[in-house]
Amino acid sequence: MSRVLVLNCGSSSVKWRRYDGDRALDQGTVERIGEPGGGPADHAGAVRQILAEQDLTGLTAVGHRVVHGGRTFSAPVLVDEAVLAAIRDLVPLAPLHNPANLAGIEVARAALPDVPQVAVFDTAFHHTLPAAAATYAIDRDTAERYDIRRYGFHGTSHAYVSRRTAELLGRPYEQLNTITLHLGNGASACAVHNGRSVATSMGMSPLEGLVMGTRSGDIDPTVIFHLRREGGLSVDDIDDLLNHRSGLLGLTGANDMREVLQRRASGDRAAELAFDVYCRRITGYVGAYYALLGQVDAIAFTAGVGEHAAPVRAAALAGLHRLGIAVDDTRNDGTGDRVISPDGAEVSVCVIRTDEEREIARQTRDVVEAA
Repeated sequence: MSRVLVLNCGSSSVKWRRYDGDRALDQGTVERIGEPGGGPADHAGAVRQILAEQDLTGLTAVGHRVVHGGRTFSAPVLVDEAVLAAIRDLVPLAPLHNPANLAGIEVARAALPDVPQVAVFDTAFHHTLPAAAATYAIDRDTAERYDIRRYGFHGTSHAYVSRRTAELLGRPYEQLNTITLHLGNGASACAVHNGRSVATSMGMSPLEGLVMGTRSGDIDPTVIFHLRREGGLSVDDIDDLLNHRSGLLGLTGANDMREVLQRRASGDRAAELAFDVYCRRITGYVGAYYALLGQVDAIAFTAGVGEHAAPVRAAALAGLHRLGIAVDDTRNDGTGDRVISPDGAEVSVCVIRTDEEREIARQTRDVVEAA
């Protein structure tokens, strides 16, 4: 069996997992990278630490998550100097993540020169978006010059969850229409038609779309101009506001849905409003994607909020009975991968535990075996 090490470098952490075929051997996370009194000084140091502590005997490949593949990468690829240069060129599109991803790749290549390294891109799953879904209605030449378009993110999660949903339902993946809802600190929706992404809520960056832990999601662009002209905020101030001081945090002072739910249950009006705003946005995307797909076979909730917050699942789909969408309260309160819609429902509503590392390992094996 092939032995694969997966390295998932985030903005301040590195998750790792080792696989023997499809079986996970062990895993871990190095956190608080670069923080005073925290972990390693940088991502390179974190990856060196991980590699030094692993039994890498028989390792056949290393799979790396890379957040942004731009227009260049529509599938996972073996890493060489040209690939590294292309990922580096995409740093302006993902300044917080691509440098961390590059650091992990470079350290692993230096430490394991004879082991194939594979880059798996968050954006790749969304390269099947039709032009009408990927194109913003701005001046065409300007958009082309600055690579402005919808790229979409959480691709490895949406790919894994949509495929796992088909398995759970015993349906062919290539014949299923699914709306996947990745609801974590970052959140995105995706419409999957016969195994292909045809619409997704995140855009050129992970800021667009659903309400998130600290990100605003959809907002009138005029808000940005207004804050600049009337509030005197700099571009960096506005960037920080919308990415790091908005969403649940901006509405309640807490970015964790668990705390928001606790406050809501105790009668906190700010938490109640934040919950309603959060769920209303999801409802709107579900309805829009239902219209785009024409027929929906399944809706799948995943990630921290999607997997664990039963009130969010119930509220986000409330009132959609005319579309064949309903949630059974007893099933909604269960655990594990499961169907939470009533028996005989036209649309199967599921909860699926996402597994991005497993998906990265699968794609890495496929690339190496095909080489």
